[in-house]
Amino acid sequence: MKKWMVSAALLLSAAAEAQNMPATNKPGSNYQFTVLRNQDAFAVQNQGATGTCWSFSGLSFFESELLRMGKGKNLNLSEMFVVRKMYPLKAANYVRMHGKANFGDGGGFPDDLLCLRKYGLVPQDVYDGNRQKTYNHGEMLKLLEGMTKTLGDAQALNPSWPKALDGVLDAYLGQAPEKFSYNGKEYTPQSFAKDLGLHADDYVIISSFSHHPFYEQFVLEVPDNWNWERVYNVPLNEFTSIAEQAVMNGYTIAWAADVSEKGFSFKDGLAIVPEKDWADYSEKERQDLFTTPAKEKVITQENRQQAFDNFETQDDHGMHITGMAKDQQGDKFFIVKNSWGTGNTCGGYFYASMPYFAYKTTCFMVNKKAIPADIARKMGIK
Repeated sequence: MKKWMVSAALLLSAAAEAQNMPATNKPGSNYQFTVLRNQDAFAVQNQGATGTCWSFSGLSFFESELLRMGKGKNLNLSEMFVVRKMYPLKAANYVRMHGKANFGDGGGFPDDLLCLRKYGLVPQDVYDGNRQKTYNHGEMLKLLEGMTKTLGDAQALNPSWPKALDGVLDAYLGQAPEKFSYNGKEYTPQSFAKDLGLHADDYVIISSFSHHPFYEQFVLEVPDNWNWERVYNVPLNEFTSIAEQAVMNGYTIAWAADVSEKGFSFKDGLAIVPEKDWADYSEKERQDLFTTPAKEKVITQENRQQAFDNFETQDDHGMHITGMAKDQQGDKFFIVKNSWGTGNTCGGYFYASMPYFAYKTTCFMVNKKAIPADIARKMGIK
């Protein structure tokens, strides 16, 4: 996932208190939303000119998990700590594969879990990744890509190359702390995560594709799954049911999806799947789709799979689902917290229809306890 946006707005830090997204009537629209359930989350942030949505959404998910557990009321976790820790691992993988692997600022929720498990977490106040007015990793990424390409093409390597990579990362992001003080107590990143009560083994990543057996795990074939993490595979009806029941039972979801669709409009705060092909609508009808509820496409396991197989569905953005609402026609929408700042009609959030979720989700991360017991048994999850 490496969707990014350059915003003129300043990067927003998390508010001191958890905030609920006010899912009300969408400004300038005939849509009327009623909240069915919404969980606490901190203020919307802006990933700036970076492809680190996977870290912003994953850390926002962890923050809401802490709030759900009655912890972390004033805590904003550092996205850039996770980014800093993943780059050397991605580079090592790329070099070992002689450049025949993916390297860049993209990633996925497995990276968040890997960092939590191996390195821990830190507060934003401790490590902000040399944030200026907004994050911009363009120059750093060009240097890193140049280094790793040279290394990947090499016939022999100087074993000191990781030090050179770390030098670039430290220059642009700063050295990741090994120890720090927080609220009058000394921590390492590992002891801090342990003290919070966040455990990587409490979370699973779920997908739904028919080119692998259901109720088994498989390596999700998307470029940013650089460490070949396996995900659980369930039929589409159970895939959507897990997500809906999780939200309605007080959990949130870290969501990976394709947002390049014509039916996705962050500006309008809406993600839908129109019933007809985009080319079959007039310009006026296209505009109306984002202001007036209309019939959407019926999503099946087959057309979902076809969209993935022909690259219409790609893993290009990570977001955080915090709740669920319904429109005046009774159709359900997930309430989604994005990381592109607050400059849209919904203050940085948007509404994603159930058909959009079913059609364009590549995978999602959720607490194992949120999975209905009958489905968890079939998945082999205890």
